[in-house]
Parts: sequence; C-alpha cells; structure tokens
Amino acid sequence: MLTVKPVHLASACMLAATLLIAPVTSTPALAQNTARSYNLPDFTDLVERASPAVVNIRTTERIRSSGGASTDEEEMAEFFRRFFGVPLPGMPPGRRSPQQPQQPGPEQSRGVGSGFIISADGYVMTNAHVVEDADSIYVTLPDKREFKAKLIGSDKRTDVALVKIEATNLPRLPLGDSNAVKAGEWVLAIGSPFGLDNTVTAGIVSAKGRDTGDYLPFIQTDVAVNPGNSGGPLINLRGEVIGINSQIYSRSGGYMGISFAIPIDEAMRVADQLKASGRVTRGRIAVAIGDVTKEQAESLGLAKARGALVGSVEAGGPAEKAGIEAGDIILRFNGRDIERASDLPRLVGDTKPGSRVPIQVWRKGATRDMSITVAELPSDTRASRDSEGGAEKAPAQKVDAMGLVVKDLSAARQAELKLKSGIEVERAEGPAARAGIRQGDVILRVGDTDIRDSRQFEALVRGLDKNKTHAVFVRRGDATQVLTVRLAGTGR
Repeated sequence: MLTVKPVHLASACMLAATLLIAPVTSTPALAQNTARSYNLPDFTDLVERASPAVVNIRTTERIRSSGGASTDEEEMAEFFRRFFGVPLPGMPPGRRSPQQPQQPGPEQSRGVGSGFIISADGYVMTNAHVVEDADSIYVTLPDKREFKAKLIGSDKRTDVALVKIEATNLPRLPLGDSNAVKAGEWVLAIGSPFGLDNTVTAGIVSAKGRDTGDYLPFIQTDVAVNPGNSGGPLINLRGEVIGINSQIYSRSGGYMGISFAIPIDEAMRVADQLKASGRVTRGRIAVAIGDVTKEQAESLGLAKARGALVGSVEAGGPAEKAGIEAGDIILRFNGRDIERASDLPRLVGDTKPGSRVPIQVWRKGATRDMSITVAELPSDTRASRDSEGGAEKAPAQKVDAMGLVVKDLSAARQAELKLKSGIEVERAEGPAARAGIRQGDVILRVGDTDIRDSRQFEALVRGLDKNKTHAVFVRRGDATQVLTVRLAGTGR
C-alpha cells in the first residue's frame, strides 16, 4: 500500500513570508494570462476530454498453498532451497515443502498499471508487462465502475497487450499518427503512477526513433512517467494518442527526465493481429545485423553511412538461400530504404511470412538486387554461438604494416568454422589493435579482396594506401564484423 504523507512547508514558513512579502492572489484568469504571455499551452480542456477514456488496471494472482506452511515459512524455505540447496532448518518432519504440488488459494493484489479505451465496445490497450502472468485483470473506469477483463492477447516483443471488458458506449481516445510526431512538440501523459489515478504530467518529445535495444523505435520524452504509468497514453495537443508509455531510464527506479513510449502505429498493428487471432506473426530472414559507421561506409565506397551491415547469415535460412553473405550491407527491403540497422527488423517483421520480396545489398563496391522469401519468426528465438575449438598449428606470418601476426587456417579449423578460406590472427598490435582486431579473429576480406592465405594477405597490405581507411572483414564467434583500419598515424 502506498502512503502519501504531505509535508506542509508553507505552514512552517508562514510567519517569515508574511514579514517579507505582500500576499499574492492567484486566479485561473491570471494563470491563463501567464501561460499565454510565455506562449505555454493550456492543457485543461484537453485533459477533460481525454481523462474519461484512461483506465486503471489492477492485476491479481492466486496465493499457492503448500500444505499448511505460513507465508513467511514458505518464503524462508524458498530462500534456503534456491541459495543453499537445502531445506529450511528446523522444518517439522512431514511438513509439505514449497517444492511439492501447490493448491490455489485466495487472490492477492499483484500490480497496478494504466490503459486506455480504443473502442466503445470495451477494447482496452495496455503494456504486456502490466498483465503478464496475472490470474485476474480488473479495469476501473474514472467513474469508479470496475470490470473483470478478458486478456485477448499480448506480445512481449513490443510490450503491447489488448484486453476486453463487457461494456458499451464507452468513451474512447482518438488515435494519431506517430510518424508525424516531431521533436519539441508538447505531449502529456495520463495514468496511475504509484496507484494515484488520473495523474496528468506534461513535457515535450525529446527524440523519435530512439533505439533502446528492443524491437521498436521508441518516442523519447521528458514527461514524468513513474511505476503505474505503464500502459497509459501519450497524447498530443490535438487529443490524439501517439504512443503508449512503456519504459523509463532510471538509476533509482523513479523518473529521471527520460521516458519512452511505444509508437501508436506500431502498437495498433500488433493490436489488430491480437484482436483477429490472439497472437502476432512476424517475418524473419535469419541474419544478424549492425549499423554502418562512417569509417566503414568510406572504406566500402558508400557515399554515406546507411543500411544494415550483415554480421552473420543463418545456414539454410532465407537470407542464405537468397544469396546474401556476411559483410553485405542491406540498403533496401521490399521497396523501402534502410537508413539504419533498426529499420530492417521492423520492415521484415511486418512482412507476411511466405511472401517473396525484393532486397538490395551493397557488395564489393556495387549494388546487387535479389529476391528473398520471408520465413516466420518463432515466438522465442535465441542466437547461437560457435564454440572456440582447438586447431592444429600452422606457420605464423608477421604483417608489420598492420601490426598483425597471422596464420593460415588448417583444414580442421576451416571445417569447424565452415569457411573455405581466411587467415587467423595470433597477435594484434598497432593499427590493427586500435581498430579492434584481436587474437582469434579470422580475417576473411580486405576491401573487395577475399583473403586466401597469409602470404597473399601480407602482399595485399604492403600495397594499401597508408592515408586511407580500409575495411577488414573479420569472423568472430558466429558473426562477421567490419572493422576499419588506418595504417598511418595513431588514430582510427
């Protein structure tokens, strides 16, 4: 339970304030005039229109009984079992431990979040993490009516969930265009931070398309968002929902000036699938990708840093079948430009599995157009890593200009890595080390030239322009990276 304890600083300082200043009377008209004089928006009408469609979401779970042990005993027994691998000392013989089959007990409150109504017949959108693992979901409207909700579906990848309550003629929020959002525009959030219903906070859009390592390009704002705001709407000055408040950046667990919202366009694509089938299907092409740096673009002949650099290609996957190789840069997919790596997963994910679409890559100084058949993305995909196996010794070759000691790949090592050629780094110093090349890397290519053996590599490096950056394609683990090396000077 949250206890709010006001601290009345005004009472403590009233006497001093009376002696120092004359009383000031504040009126709504004065506040509005002040806002106008500073060209600040007045949110009052907007809040009155939007608040009726913003709801509180409460979830519960059933307490699992473990044969008569008290809750404290259960928790302590679980602690000893997990961290010491032994039962709770002194537990009476015959007492059922928490590891034995549990019986459902009464419900207890599990968490509080927010949501908003998107249709008059009771569909409510929220975050997947708000309703995850809940036994029951309750939706409370601003007029204090409470409904037990049905979970239509949730999608962890986008953190979007859709629930339904049995009600009609409900107020709903209009949906905006998150693609039209601009940095600097005013927005507000309505939700239940720390269980405080219908709390309104305002701020501006700080950035859009923010990549936090997740699947989505988040809208970043400075709107105060705290635990309990999750699932609530981010609203523009026209009263339209442009995002779902989902995450904050915090070192303390509370608001620190940075919050993130899921773009409503992305969220509705998910919600439409959940409404139709209860699940979300996505496409995949089975590649690992990364952003293209300025140095990589320069060394590979691209006019600017753009596209998605292919680090590895899954054997037997759609990309390999289409002819895509590690080290390619994907520039276009299904007619859409790829400006950065995070653009590609969304475009591929939105493509219907089984579709055959065009794809354009940059390879060895030229574009290549291909077509690829998109597969379906499994609900839980985990990347695999090659094990670092031993290899028989091969003669080492010193390449002074780059600061490397390299050796040819043995037949066993080639078979292990499934490579036809390449050389292995035994030691990296100087320019190579500064570029990030390290022991155990396998060099596959320099610029447009495939590397066959160490002698060819040494001759190639001797002929490189020392005043230019050069792209070196290295295999590390299960991925191919493109590192840029400048032979002259000490910087990269």
